[in-house]
Amino acid sequence: MNCSFVRLIQRLAVLVMLAASATAIASPAATKFKSLISFDDTDGLNGVGSVVQGLDGNLYGITEYGGAHPPYGTIFKITPGGKLTTLYSFCSQSNCTDGAYPAAALLLVANGNFYGTTTGGGAAGLGSIFEITPAGKLTTLYSFCHGTNCPDGFDPNSALIQGTDGNFYGTTVHGGTGGCGGCHGGGVAFKITPGGTYTKLHDFCTGTCLDGTYPFAGLVQGTDGNFYGTAESGGAHSAGTVFKMTPKGVVTTLYAFCSVTACKDGINPYAGLVQATDGNLYGTTEGDDSTAGSAFKITPSGSFTSIYSFCSLASCTDGAYPFTALIQATDGNLYGTTSNGGTGCEGRCGTVYKITPAGKLTVVYNFQGTDGTNPAGLFKGTSGTFYGLTSAGGATNQGTVFSLSVGLKPFVELLPDYGKVGDTIDILGQGFTGATGVSFDGVAATFNNASDTYMTATVPTGALTGIVTVTTFTTSYKSSEIFRVRPQIRSFAPISGAVGIKVEINGVSLTQTANVTIGGKAATFKVINDSEVSAIVPGGAKNGQKICITTAGGTVCSAGTFTVEPKIISFSPTSGPVGTLVTIKGTTFTGTTKVTFGGGVATSFQVINDSEVQALVPGTAKTGKIQATTPGGTATSATNFTVT
Repeated sequence: MNCSFVRLIQRLAVLVMLAASATAIASPAATKFKSLISFDDTDGLNGVGSVVQGLDGNLYGITEYGGAHPPYGTIFKITPGGKLTTLYSFCSQSNCTDGAYPAAALLLVANGNFYGTTTGGGAAGLGSIFEITPAGKLTTLYSFCHGTNCPDGFDPNSALIQGTDGNFYGTTVHGGTGGCGGCHGGGVAFKITPGGTYTKLHDFCTGTCLDGTYPFAGLVQGTDGNFYGTAESGGAHSAGTVFKMTPKGVVTTLYAFCSVTACKDGINPYAGLVQATDGNLYGTTEGDDSTAGSAFKITPSGSFTSIYSFCSLASCTDGAYPFTALIQATDGNLYGTTSNGGTGCEGRCGTVYKITPAGKLTVVYNFQGTDGTNPAGLFKGTSGTFYGLTSAGGATNQGTVFSLSVGLKPFVELLPDYGKVGDTIDILGQGFTGATGVSFDGVAATFNNASDTYMTATVPTGALTGIVTVTTFTTSYKSSEIFRVRPQIRSFAPISGAVGIKVEINGVSLTQTANVTIGGKAATFKVINDSEVSAIVPGGAKNGQKICITTAGGTVCSAGTFTVEPKIISFSPTSGPVGTLVTIKGTTFTGTTKVTFGGGVATSFQVINDSEVQALVPGTAKTGKIQATTPGGTATSATNFTVT
């Protein structure tokens, strides 16, 4: 039996079980809903993922089925007014080597092209990664399942994201070398370059599956540079996890669901995460045959809070089974959809809802069937209007594209939302004809107005991490996200020295410096200006590590390393015969390789800690300076040790 059908039956059973009366939640008066198109199979069937806005202001999306070569799916373009064009029908090539069954949203990149995944097709029939132009030219970058049992993964069910390094990151639901019974591997996390070079980063379900298995939802990159995601199953209670992954693929489980009685913290997180402006991550759990899903908050360090349990109201008028990720709108609230619940279709058609970061939920729209059912994820258009897809319902019961306005103001979208001084970024929006200025947190930038919906701007010298503003003759538009100005370190001096010395660090975009590390330890520092920071080498600093600076725009480390020299501050006793145990105090003694007394090498010494060494006065000792040699250099005492 089809797994999706089984899940649907389970959901309907829970709705019946939880329903008691028919209390509805009123939608806000300002809500304006419009069905833009009903799919008819030839132009697609079963809209999934979400639409995205292109450089031309049109919306682009996918259907999992239908098209010119049914049932393999399509990529389409639709105007905000509802004119639909099929750009590509999958399985246009023999044996579907171009892919089949796309199941996740497209990713827009700076050149205006889109990247995406298919769960089937490709050279091995088990999924692919592709690039497509706005004109509909598709190129397959990678086909999954290379080798026995698909160690590189298969069935990439999630959308790609572009990391700050320019590469693409994603997950597969199956494959890899992780073991989980008969599930054909627990999925992988991967990186792929724009040119198609593939690297597996992590195998899920390793060992006892404490890291999770089946990462349906893909990844999000946090402001700390790490990646965050969910696994639908696995973990300490086999109910799914939230995990963190470094850019090198080291995974840490932040939370295992069903950690409290009756799984009141949620179970089976099918959807991905969003990092809100408060720095926390927000997500949803799908629920199971006894619960109807939940919304939660988790910090990047793993502090978890359940903020809402769906079907808390009679007849599940607040919605049930939130299958899709949350998005944060310009009003600071989070918006999402539920696949069931609400007041339409006897509580089975789903909802659009708004939830505050504190967990106050309001149903924004109830689907009625004729306007769609089982909504997919939302997308916030720069006009302030939400757009979305439904997998069923509409005029032909094959899914719809819809728009939903809740009164939010227009804004601009940045592509990407980070960069260094001198970088050129894309800005998407509306009303750009006659634009008069662009500023980065108040710092004016040069710009090129390409069209009414698209322009480019160069990150200016002195730019600060903050909101980007586009000004026209009649109004101004602010970015929906903060632009992070990436700091740069160009040089530092001196390149070596002992604990306590001052190091001058020169670079770009250093005004918002929040932290400096030297030798892996936090250093006290002073911001001189946007291009200079001074810092004091801290106690415990290790030799041969990079100097790193963290600003509001991210963390950057120097190209070269800093040599931490040892320093002798005192020793006791100050005199004695051969064989005397002398305690030497100072800094950076870790790794000491030699101690001498007046040139005589001590044959017996030990490093107590980074600030203390003990040595026996050797038979070759002479009255003179004590020296301690480490990988960072040689420290010499200020006074003599007297051999008696």
